[in-house]
Amino acid sequence: MNKKIYSLILSLLAFTGLFSSCSDKEDIVFDHELQQFETRADRILLEFIAPFGTTPDEEIYIVGAFNGGEEAAVDNPEWLLTKAPNTNDKWGIYLDPSTFVDGATLSDGFHFVSKAQGHEYTINGEVANHTDNPAVGTFTNIWGQRWESYYWQGGEKPEPARNGYRIYVDDQTGWSAIALYAWGDSELFGGWPGAAPVGTWEHNGVNWTLFDVGEGNEGLVENLIFNNNGGGVQLADFKVTLDRDLWLRVTAEGVEEIGSEPVIKHDGYALFILNESTQTDLALYAWADGMPELFGAWPGMTPPTGAQVINGIDYIYFDLGEANTGLTYNFIVNNNNNGVQWSDLNQTIDHDIYIRLFDGGYEMIDPNNGGGSGGGEPEPQPQGHKIYIVNNTGWSSVGLYAWGDNLPELFGAWPGNSSYTTEAIGGMEALVFTYNDEGNVYNLILNDNGGGNQIDGPAITTGGDYYFEVTANGWNTLSR
Repeated sequence: MNKKIYSLILSLLAFTGLFSSCSDKEDIVFDHELQQFETRADRILLEFIAPFGTTPDEEIYIVGAFNGGEEAAVDNPEWLLTKAPNTNDKWGIYLDPSTFVDGATLSDGFHFVSKAQGHEYTINGEVANHTDNPAVGTFTNIWGQRWESYYWQGGEKPEPARNGYRIYVDDQTGWSAIALYAWGDSELFGGWPGAAPVGTWEHNGVNWTLFDVGEGNEGLVENLIFNNNGGGVQLADFKVTLDRDLWLRVTAEGVEEIGSEPVIKHDGYALFILNESTQTDLALYAWADGMPELFGAWPGMTPPTGAQVINGIDYIYFDLGEANTGLTYNFIVNNNNNGVQWSDLNQTIDHDIYIRLFDGGYEMIDPNNGGGSGGGEPEPQPQGHKIYIVNNTGWSSVGLYAWGDNLPELFGAWPGNSSYTTEAIGGMEALVFTYNDEGNVYNLILNDNGGGNQIDGPAITTGGDYYFEVTANGWNTLSR
């Protein structure tokens, strides 16, 4: 929240000499105070010096008793100010007193409203109230101090006042108007076509259309019918119990209930992961022939860039970087160098990538299909290969380390993987280490989980299952 005070800016301007020329017999007139519009003999000219942070595309309206207040003035082009063509500091409006209502004048109080930043406020946190009452044919500067947005938490406009539970609609119908009819326990919104929205609210990057349920209607079971305000188009009934706020996405095809999902600005495209594996600490490594490692050395980028809810489903995601758009890389999801990695995912970075991750494999999915299969490559991967070790070393805790020339450590850094499972083979209990790798040569080392003892083992070529017994004297291959 930017809390710079406009008067401070003016003081700085004064010290830097950014004002029009004057003599010691003239009042100092700053550039932003200079008149920007022509005076008209039949109108009052007000020029509004807007608060700090006003953008050139702002919609600013004048509001007061003289024009019926905010409800009558905002969105009415008659009361919309025009930005001065030669400066971003000023907006102007011509007023005709013959149009003022109920005998009111400017002296009854007025202020300005920005569609984006709310009401004009004073530096004391109160709605501004100007009482200047200039005559027709004159020009007057009106100084703005702050916008209401200065006081908004997180820079977001507060939600409009409500009446009971609220139905929030992400309206993607393309209709020029939308209405909501309800039938069931009550014809809640009256006869067809029902209620018009009570307003809109910009929240988490979505312009929500608002319908209020009304105090006393909680618990009713209703069939909601969204329609184009009686214009002949309506959607199928959407049955709900009004026991909560509802967040709905409404398209020309139908209605779905969603959460209030924030819109997240990504750095380029992203890899989204629906993580249904037992691994919770994920990293992303990326390599390509003749190219630098995209996210640094193994295990790559960690932690994930963030988490995001998409169509009601929780994903974690890795941003792939705007600068990398168009490059083709092999992505390897792994458990942050702790012995588990998934097979390479070869992709060109020209789209968002969605995968469902499970123990031993992954599949491409469609985020618009409830996280279902996207029907494309790659197919679900095999459940991984296993190394079985009958531990007769006498060590109560062990780690399995694997290294290869110019290869990432198969089970992570020393002492390797100590998160094994157990399985009976040939009447003996074996420790089971699972891996995903194909066609590489690794050297195995069993150790007492970093306690200072180790027994070097054989080299294996990845891509299959292996069975060993390890004693204090070395490794023995077991037949299966």
